[in-house]
Amino acid sequence: MPDLLKSVAVDMGASSGRVILGKFNGNVLEIEEINRYMNIPVYQNGTLYWNILGMLHEINKGFREVKARGGRDIASVGFDSWGNDFGLIDRKGKLVSNPVHYRDNRTIGMMEKVFEIVGRENVFMQTGIQFMRLNGLYQLFSMVCSQDPVLDIADKLLMIPDLFVYFLTGNTVNEFTSVTTTQMYNPVKGDWARELIRDLNIPERIFTDITKPGTIIGRISVDYSNEFGFENASVVAVAEHDTGSAVVAVPTEEKDFVYISSGTWSLMGVETNNPVINEKTYKYNFTNEGGAFGTFRLLKNVMGLWIVQECKRHWDSAGEVYSYAQLDELAWRSEPFKCFIDPDDDLFVTPGDMPSKIIKFCRDTGQQPPDSKGDVIRCIMESLALKYRNVLEKIKDITGCKGNVIHIVGGGAKDKMLCNFTAKATSTEVVAGPVEATAAGNLLMQLAALGEIKDIVEARRIVRNSFKTEIYHPSDHFEWEQAYNRFKYYIKD
Repeated sequence: MPDLLKSVAVDMGASSGRVILGKFNGNVLEIEEINRYMNIPVYQNGTLYWNILGMLHEINKGFREVKARGGRDIASVGFDSWGNDFGLIDRKGKLVSNPVHYRDNRTIGMMEKVFEIVGRENVFMQTGIQFMRLNGLYQLFSMVCSQDPVLDIADKLLMIPDLFVYFLTGNTVNEFTSVTTTQMYNPVKGDWARELIRDLNIPERIFTDITKPGTIIGRISVDYSNEFGFENASVVAVAEHDTGSAVVAVPTEEKDFVYISSGTWSLMGVETNNPVINEKTYKYNFTNEGGAFGTFRLLKNVMGLWIVQECKRHWDSAGEVYSYAQLDELAWRSEPFKCFIDPDDDLFVTPGDMPSKIIKFCRDTGQQPPDSKGDVIRCIMESLALKYRNVLEKIKDITGCKGNVIHIVGGGAKDKMLCNFTAKATSTEVVAGPVEATAAGNLLMQLAALGEIKDIVEARRIVRNSFKTEIYHPSDHFEWEQAYNRFKYYIKD
């Protein structure tokens, strides 16, 4: 066996983060979770913030554990996270304030104000990105509208992964896949959408150079290397948007495939060589996010397991504590197709009493609301699977792809109910796994930067060698077809 090449992936999800140690022997990638932590936002004076320094503390704890396990021979480190959010640093390199959470209320009404100035279709044709009020564009414009003094102080905008790259190296760059999520990148010009930025009076000076995934940014600073022992480690710009990393780890040999990166969010789409910006993608509100190895990700966001997580959080706080496995068991016992929600309704965007929001949606749409926790979970899972069916139809209409297989990667791949329902709702074979796709993709892009992997084909071969998958076959077509015909009445299409 060749000597092992060791790398560290920091995978920062919207609900939890992990420090992962990767070991590569030239054919198989092994991963080991070193530290997992909850990523809990904080309300302060009416604003929802990310606890960015708490995250840094947990990441450092993971680095110390890597060192304690003899990890002085780490070759590289890479960061990935959710998209759209950012930190701002001043001219002296200090973080101006805690980054604001994308679910904060400051973006309410901002899309409409932006459209009054520059036009809705114009925004899409410049950026190719779907309209979501959480996008970085509307976050920054809300600061312009409120005359936030933080913007006057700010010298550089850094996306969340690049903020941590900066903490380790002192270098201020932004990585391509993360930047493209913000609706402030023009994929045709290959640069920030500067015309749009100027029209909205967002200070242009804060936007840094953009670097490609799989690029070595620099070495870890002396202070960090002295503390953690990573003396020879390079810091790599991986595919820093977590979905970008997850798609690298789709274990396919085919080009014509559909993926769902499933976790707090579900991101469902296909891989393309170029952005698809036209009337159909505008009409269907699809997005063109940057991918690894020169690709783009044509996809649509679906709210995902966030709704389940918020239900569990609400029940836990009320002293009614159930594991996810117990909630699934209750759902399996519940009546099928009793009621549906549109997972992407604005009602479900913000935190709060999610079970009550589901009941409200059902009542407002003339449905009998769920009566029990099992009913609530089953409603969510069936609705998610049926929403995937709706998105799949649009993908086929836009691209003409056959979509004979759906690959579910990420945390949702271990949810047997969701995978089962997805196969049935879409009448399509589902291949689930790897669960740790994002961390694997992060590590694979580090290997590419180090010259160990040459292309996406080789990266996916390594994934197939390294991780198990589970296959779900479609069934019960008639029942799910009837359910879909009902479901369509309750969604904004």
